[in-house]
Amino acid sequence: MRAVLTVLVAWTSLVGGGTAWADPADASARQALQLGVLAPVAPGVEYRDFALTASHGPAHGHLLTVDLREPGVSLDLLYPGSVAARATVSRMVDRSGAVGGINGDFFNITESQHPGVEATGAPVGPSIARGVRLGAAVPNGQRFGPSMPPGVTTRDVIGVGTDGAARLDRLTLTGTVRAKGRKLALRGLNQYALPAGGIGAFTHEWGTASRRRATCGTDTNRAAPCSADTYELTVRRERVTEVAKTPGRGAIPSGSTVLVGRDAGAKELRKLRVGDTVKVEERLNPAERGALRFAIGGFPVLRDGRPLAGLNRSTSAVRTSAGMGEDGQRFFLLALDGGSEYRSGMTVAELADLMRDLGADDAVNLDGGGSSTLVTRDPDAKRTTVRNHPSGGGERAVANGIGIFIRT
Repeated sequence: MRAVLTVLVAWTSLVGGGTAWADPADASARQALQLGVLAPVAPGVEYRDFALTASHGPAHGHLLTVDLREPGVSLDLLYPGSVAARATVSRMVDRSGAVGGINGDFFNITESQHPGVEATGAPVGPSIARGVRLGAAVPNGQRFGPSMPPGVTTRDVIGVGTDGAARLDRLTLTGTVRAKGRKLALRGLNQYALPAGGIGAFTHEWGTASRRRATCGTDTNRAAPCSADTYELTVRRERVTEVAKTPGRGAIPSGSTVLVGRDAGAKELRKLRVGDTVKVEERLNPAERGALRFAIGGFPVLRDGRPLAGLNRSTSAVRTSAGMGEDGQRFFLLALDGGSEYRSGMTVAELADLMRDLGADDAVNLDGGGSSTLVTRDPDAKRTTVRNHPSGGGERAVANGIGIFIRT
């Protein structure tokens, strides 16, 4: 029989049917959180499973704990090789050589509201891999996923700075398009939705997916119709080489940038002709100290050891989370199990409290449901194991994830 460490955790009912961690003195509300025996994955990386009773029923989960002080241990973005693409977590772990990982940000999974427009698979929030900025955040109203608490935005990320410490941050795109003595604001970078009236840049990191989706919806309504006023031009070596009335698709050569405008943005781009000089500049600026060498979108649920106000306490689901403690030196990757007996999951508020009690000071909610996946790989046997049971019966192809890497 598998040995477990039992930790008593107290719960109390709240108005609306949700729950939150209660005072441990309230013995009548206690339920047992059972933590499985730690199993080493690699130096500084440990796996364990756990079980508990949440407000909607039993929950089972899987946890990877990463000591970022261990020499050679690091975190980075898992992604399929381009922003607008999808792959399973196990495939991304295998291809990247990671020893473990989980799924990441919410993404553009469907386009049922826009007939004839394909879903891109691109993530909601910003992403940085190996210090390279891949994409920026879509407007809040264009996101997929559960409602965010007050004050949270699609620009929020979890990541690791150049100082080696993990942290929560917020990445804001700032950029310009300079042409014919004019300076236009750049409102997007490799993202599936542009702000209304904006201009967005697409680079070779975007991939081959159609750029049409970027002109659909509005800043407050993802389902709003696609814009009928669009324009696209290609810039290479600071010269316009091609123009088109509608957004295209296909690979963008390295060194080229495709600018897509909608509405007022399209009107500005139409003033440019093949051969005109155009200079595009873009940056992802952190709100906190220093640059990030890895970042992935996710909305904060725990900050400085306290759950955020306004977290959902009624809707329960299978969930994925990432967090950090010990001044950003210990990292936690958590995925709930989607097996039929555990599919009721947890509320976002319960997830925040669980991450806190597992040792995190800060944490984000990542994509859940059928996307929730936690994978480990034996670095010697090269064998990849999906530790949880994805609720769809098998792994879902996702936009990105968080990988654990060992440098030897």
